[in-house]
Amino acid sequence: MKKKLISLCLCAVLLMVAGVITACNEKTKPKENVKVTLNEVAHSIFYAPMYAAIELGYFEEEGIDLELVTGFGADKTMTAVVSGEADIGFMGSESSIYLYAEGAEDYAVNFAQLTQRAGNFLVSREPRENFKWEDIKGSYTLGGRAGG
Repeated sequence: MKKKLISLCLCAVLLMVAGVITACNEKTKPKENVKVTLNEVAHSIFYAPMYAAIELGYFEEEGIDLELVTGFGADKTMTAVVSGEADIGFMGSESSIYLYAEGAEDYAVNFAQLTQRAGNFLVSREPRENFKWEDIKGSYTLGGRAGG
């Protein structure tokens, strides 16, 4: 009987705490949506969950007025973040490293990895059946763009 009483009391306390937390969340929620500018380095299939969340209105539901801008390069995305043109930049770590290495006092810090891979693809002019990475030894490869 004593264990049941203690369990009931704990449940009641947890319900009250949950109610207080929920009430606080509703009271502290901004009346207007917060404007956030996100500069992505490029449109990518790797960001598909974000695109779906935008289209389904999840950001608005959370009080975020999201503006999505494409930077077309990590250097341009980093410039947008550092200049204040963008609040968030989706890019690899290379621009942060360059900025820090140049001695910038107000440098960006990478804090998350959104993808496991960079999203680069090797493309050939001619079809290659049974391709192996050794096949390109001694070949020249072209990057996507200078600075990329």
